[in-house]
Amino acid sequence: MGGPWSLGLDFGTNSVRALIVDIHTGAEVGTAIWNYTHGEAGIILDRDRPHLARQHPEDYLTGIRQSITSALTQAAKTPGFSSKHIIGIGVDTTGSTPMPVDRQGQSLTSHLEFHNNPDAMAWLWKDHTSHAEAEEITALASRMRPHYLAKCGGRYSSEWFWAKILHCARTAPKVFAAAYSWVEIADWIPAILTGNTRPEQVTRGVCAAGHKAMFNPAWDGYPDEEFLKALHPDLPRLRPTLQSKAANVSQSVGGLNAEWAMKLGLPEGTPVAVGAFDAHLGAIGAGIGPGVLVKIMGTSTCDIMVSLSKENLADIPGLCGIVPESVLPDHFGLEAGQSAVGDIFNWVVNFTRGNADAISHESLTAAAEKLQPGESALLALDWHNGNRTVLVDQRLTGTIVGLSLHTTPAEVYRAMLEATAFGSRMIVERVEEYGVKVQRVVNCGGIATRNPLTMQIYADVFNRPVAVSRSTQTCALGAAIAGAVVAGKSRGGHANFADAISAMTGVQEKIFVPNPVRAAIYERLFALYRKLHDAFGIRGTCIDLSNVMKELLDIRDACRSN
Repeated sequence: MGGPWSLGLDFGTNSVRALIVDIHTGAEVGTAIWNYTHGEAGIILDRDRPHLARQHPEDYLTGIRQSITSALTQAAKTPGFSSKHIIGIGVDTTGSTPMPVDRQGQSLTSHLEFHNNPDAMAWLWKDHTSHAEAEEITALASRMRPHYLAKCGGRYSSEWFWAKILHCARTAPKVFAAAYSWVEIADWIPAILTGNTRPEQVTRGVCAAGHKAMFNPAWDGYPDEEFLKALHPDLPRLRPTLQSKAANVSQSVGGLNAEWAMKLGLPEGTPVAVGAFDAHLGAIGAGIGPGVLVKIMGTSTCDIMVSLSKENLADIPGLCGIVPESVLPDHFGLEAGQSAVGDIFNWVVNFTRGNADAISHESLTAAAEKLQPGESALLALDWHNGNRTVLVDQRLTGTIVGLSLHTTPAEVYRAMLEATAFGSRMIVERVEEYGVKVQRVVNCGGIATRNPLTMQIYADVFNRPVAVSRSTQTCALGAAIAGAVVAGKSRGGHANFADAISAMTGVQEKIFVPNPVRAAIYERLFALYRKLHDAFGIRGTCIDLSNVMKELLDIRDACRSN
């Protein structure tokens, strides 16, 4: 008959997805996606502030109900299924996506005065309005609290919690003054479902706090009031609303409250797991373990690894943090990534399409697949939305070298696929440089499952095999796994993540194996990519680039003569 089942909620950049999973087989019996309705594809933009990206909290609340009820309707077609046998709920979201809230923990947009004010909404992960504040935080921490920076890669990012709050204080003082506290939506959604929304009661997840908000148990949690006051005189008032402890995803924030149980048709009291970011739970859904690099590939890419807590890890410059238990209990979680991947591929399609409806991802992929590495003499930097890792600089921009009058859209498209692979290899080499060995690569997300050319390019650039997660919804699956674990053995769930991952995850049969000839060409191209990367990205670097274009032509000529 199947079951019991767990429920995963995945709040993405453009939509929310609900997934219902058999906890013993990993069978996905019900799924539904609800697209956010506010803004452009769910994102509030501002023409006069091009770095702004916000989301309306109403979309989260509506999305919970719409996605879950639709997923339950689909799951009801499975023989023996009953919503009464959903034993746990997990939640993942984008991040860092903090939101100003009132004393009751409700979004400021619930107040008429701020209902349509973007500054009172959730500040989406890809909002880079606070790049100047991020630099300021980095500079101050390097003088006052260098240990804060050591645990988050050496530089603070404009994508993160405190930079956004500081920017709000500077540019939207009415919103800042009205905010009793700020809460990551990864923490807010579970709080809403359980009714524990007052900021002092909200369970803060170590994933969001540790990777984005300078939280660490070694210094009693969040940054101290002296440091916050040095940033802005009014920041210290927020500190008492932020707990000194944070929880991991093996813990429950409470049970589903009566209001939401009635709205959703689920059992009241169903345990809800501590929330985490999509990439971290996506890594769980892809079968993360020591030595495994999981790449969650979407509009951007997050790279996740774990290492046993008993191992002595060095601080790794450029990473988005090494945080105890941010992915799995008893493990350090390592996060890196690229600020744009799928967004870059979309940019090429939109830029080259014009009025030609025949131009699409499919048509450009088919044409790019006919090209050999190096055949176009193009080399690109994948910084169209800044660099997340290892440079941590959102004011870097994309570049294409080698353009000629004969360059085609397909050549540009392939160059961008290759650029994201090169950028990913920079991350692999950085973590291995500091002693964290990548023994296995598992890719997941829409790009991984739909574009085999991209996966083959990654295997050739890495010069190592690349697997693809069995599930097409690894983030939601990881959330459902967390739900199965917090349910515990007493409710028919799993005792730990090792058991749950073994039962509920897997990879596709096809493994992408590197082609030795292509891998050798990519070695030459990667050496040139590294030159561009360091020349444009590392301050004070003096690198002679005069040979780059000519060597690209040499690689092209050798390719075409074979």
